[in-house]
Amino acid sequence: MPRAERYEAALDRAALHARAWLDSLADRRIAPGADADSVLADLGGSLPDGPTDPAEVVDRLAAATDAGLMAMPAGRFYGWVIGGTLPAALGADWLVSAWDQNSGMRNATPGVVAAEEAAASWLLDLLGLPVGCDVGFVTGATMANFTCLSAARYDVLARAGWDVNERGLQGSPPVRVIVGDERHATIDLALRYLGLGKPTAVAADRQGRIVVDALAAELARNSGPTVVCLQAGNLHSGAFDAIADAAAVAHEHGAWVHVDGAFGLWAAASSSLRHHLAGHEAADSWATDAHKTLNVPYDCGVAIVADPVPLRAAMGTTASYLIAADDGPGDPLERVPEFSRRARGVPVWAALKSLGRSGVEAMVDGFVRHARALAAGIADLDGAEILNDVDFTQVCVSFGTDERTREVTARLLADGAVWMSGSRWRGRDVLRISVSNWSTDESDVAVSIDAVKRAAAHGRLD
Repeated sequence: MPRAERYEAALDRAALHARAWLDSLADRRIAPGADADSVLADLGGSLPDGPTDPAEVVDRLAAATDAGLMAMPAGRFYGWVIGGTLPAALGADWLVSAWDQNSGMRNATPGVVAAEEAAASWLLDLLGLPVGCDVGFVTGATMANFTCLSAARYDVLARAGWDVNERGLQGSPPVRVIVGDERHATIDLALRYLGLGKPTAVAADRQGRIVVDALAAELARNSGPTVVCLQAGNLHSGAFDAIADAAAVAHEHGAWVHVDGAFGLWAAASSSLRHHLAGHEAADSWATDAHKTLNVPYDCGVAIVADPVPLRAAMGTTASYLIAADDGPGDPLERVPEFSRRARGVPVWAALKSLGRSGVEAMVDGFVRHARALAAGIADLDGAEILNDVDFTQVCVSFGTDERTREVTARLLADGAVWMSGSRWRGRDVLRISVSNWSTDESDVAVSIDAVKRAAAHGRLD
């Protein structure tokens, strides 16, 4: 049998199941209908003694997992900052799997690397960042922060006369990392990976923005290698740090400035929203996640560093068996932690090509419009209080007491029409709404408000 024919049946079945899944999202219950243990009972057991027909394997996988799937790509999913997948990005991602290219080396896999380089150039333009920045495509926002902060660690120590690549951290000058009190947990996680320990937190205001005066006071307290982490898009309020002011005072003290813009960096693509990011181009590095606001498939974080030298010093390596790029932009493996990786930047190219500048702007503006509509509709419900300024895509709601808020959240999730996550913010339990799916429309918003209304109309849980 020719090689291509060996794939035909399995791919045909996969396409059929994929279309059925996508068709189901319009009216599917958002929450899974089965838990992991029940799905495992169907998929697990003893490893088969012999082969199974590939098409049968695909059918079995689709049937067994269906009830255990969360309808995250649906327009009524607001549980976390998780986008859907644009059609062009999904098609491109299927091709990436079929092409099976290890995209670490420019000369070895020029087709997919060229697509990633084009996507990187478009991203810098769209996000208002300097030409010449290095761009690396990583697994997600966590590794984007890790990658950028690796470059920061190398740079601030090098300026203090310490080569961390040669000498490690033992005995090095201490690296002080200053963060706002409401930074995302992935900043702490990246610092832990890097051996930098717990950061120094300074005050944040009622919307979660770093207080610049508090930052300035902490910077003045000590000298030495310093990294300042700012935030574009608080996970509860959606608020943006005053990046221009914070970056200016940080640079006055010789600090590296990193911006965690996992979902909020995309505000730069909108003429009505980019004022939230004023001065962000003056930072030294930026992290974002294309799976969130841009709506490409998992996994696709983006690490952007203004000066390629510290990034490539932190991430790059050589080996005799690699086919190194002779000149030009260098190899992708110099900008990310992995040697081997899928060409995750290709769906970014497809998403940007399909939307264009105006399409990205309209999509981001739509997220904010829907978030504000949800907030307005829920605010009219008896006992509901919107706790944040809805400047971007996030909405936090309280229904009075913590107990009552938890009850409403539990009823909403049990109802199944929508998914909004419970959380805790500034000492209060909240219902948190994150709008980040390209397919969310006005009808989804109306259905979602009605679902919250039903949940809030009940008394205590039985």
